[in-house]
Amino acid sequence: MKNFRLHGNPPYTAAIIHGGPGALGSVAAIARRLAAMGFGVIEPLQTRDTVAGLIDELHETIMQNAQIPTVLIGHSWGAWLAWLYTAAHPAQVKKLILVGSGPFEASYTPAIETARKARLSPEQAAEWDAIFAALANPQTTDHDSWLKRLGNLPDTDDYEPITIETDAEDCKQFDSAAYQNIWPEAARLRASGGLLAMAKKIRCPVTAIHGDYDPHPAQGVRLPLASRLDDFRFYLLPRCGHSPWKERFAMEEFYRIIAGEMG
Repeated sequence: MKNFRLHGNPPYTAAIIHGGPGALGSVAAIARRLAAMGFGVIEPLQTRDTVAGLIDELHETIMQNAQIPTVLIGHSWGAWLAWLYTAAHPAQVKKLILVGSGPFEASYTPAIETARKARLSPEQAAEWDAIFAALANPQTTDHDSWLKRLGNLPDTDDYEPITIETDAEDCKQFDSAAYQNIWPEAARLRASGGLLAMAKKIRCPVTAIHGDYDPHPAQGVRLPLASRLDDFRFYLLPRCGHSPWKERFAMEEFYRIIAGEMG
């Protein structure tokens, strides 16, 4: 499988990194919209099974295709990967934009589950608990079936999402194996403090964009980064969940901010 797609015309001045891990194609709509606005955009598709491997894969894609230094935009897990890449290769990144990032300190993580379960009925919350207990059990082998059950629960991450016509063709089936391989390593990196410690290696301006309805607490991004970065900007979008480009009330403001930050 080809591990990147190009949108718009060269020079490719930005790369947008999908979340998951394993949500290949989930940010294609952003890449397409930015291309229509005149930006050349790379959409890397993550295929490796370790954090270090993903950093190396992203580096290969950027060095082969991007105008250096480039702008990195990462969504959710992709925000962390873009952050880790920038720490490893600071000379290659002109600006880092984090969209709906997970919190940078483990102390904020209980608030994610609390927010999500509060948006479910008691029966749905019980199903949620059963699913995550199964996924956390090392003896569970049929992760896809449990993830399918999770997908059948009501959406808890978005405020008022709209359907984007290209979603079906752009998004591959969620790669549960990639999630199972990568996420535990990423979570350990956050718990150890190693994720946040990368701040001392970041040399470029960093911007974070977050929805006020996103169950990932905004303070878990804003406070840790504001206290450690010399050049940090934070935008909180009202009536907006985890994916601003799909939100009825926030989409246009999201693209206005992105375009302004990309210069």
